[in-house]
Amino acid sequence: MIAESTNAKAPVQLKENIFQLNAKCKIYLIRGKKRNILIDSGLPSESELIEQQLQELGLSKRDINIVILTHEHIDHIGGVPYFSAGTIIAAHSLAANKVELQDEFVLMSKAFSHSVDDFHIDIHLHHGTIIDLGGCVLQVLHTPGHCSGAICLYEPTSRVLFTGDTIFAGGTLGGIFPSGNISDYVLTLKQLSKLKINELYPGHGRISTRPDEDIEKAINASVNLINDTKFLFDALNAKDEFAQVMKSVSTYSKRV
Repeated sequence: MIAESTNAKAPVQLKENIFQLNAKCKIYLIRGKKRNILIDSGLPSESELIEQQLQELGLSKRDINIVILTHEHIDHIGGVPYFSAGTIIAAHSLAANKVELQDEFVLMSKAFSHSVDDFHIDIHLHHGTIIDLGGCVLQVLHTPGHCSGAICLYEPTSRVLFTGDTIFAGGTLGGIFPSGNISDYVLTLKQLSKLKINELYPGHGRISTRPDEDIEKAINASVNLINDTKFLFDALNAKDEFAQVMKSVSTYSKRV
């Protein structure tokens, strides 16, 4: 076991083979019998911090076989260029496309005062992909809503769900960012509610030990958001506004 530390940036052991590294986002290390995996990679500026935490566990970045990105935002993908060429970088195909095209509208690197360069994805993941680490298996679940390329990773033996920014402890939603939408969010959460989960390991904040309760709260919050949006459009009387716009366009077209 890793001894508890007063250092907030020290790694924490969660299970026999699962560790939490602390950066702008929570990074998870899973030590399998065949290979070691990191879930997410932090910001570009946190490379040294992550290296230090790995060293406390007797590892270096060269010992990481695969880095799995839960989605395409810079605080989760930023450390990718700092891993060796022997480390495989994996992400959902929709996230991979944005990363490889350096789509700043979605990556949001400028919001964190970082630039996007030298990013690559080696493997495109899909819903249902199985990753065997040796003594531990991860199931890839495509979970759009926060953004289109978001995934969660489910470990069925310990019944642990790595959620990235899809859902946080307390049932808090990760927010809807460019390429995400609330309707997908509702479907994602309903699908997650069917899993047998003991703990949620999110990309930010504390761990959830009441996943069923938190997912139900998140479902209710997302449905309420849809309803609130409907009320907003009703208040704006969108139909009449649209009709007025079309009338103006028609009038202008006749003049031309």
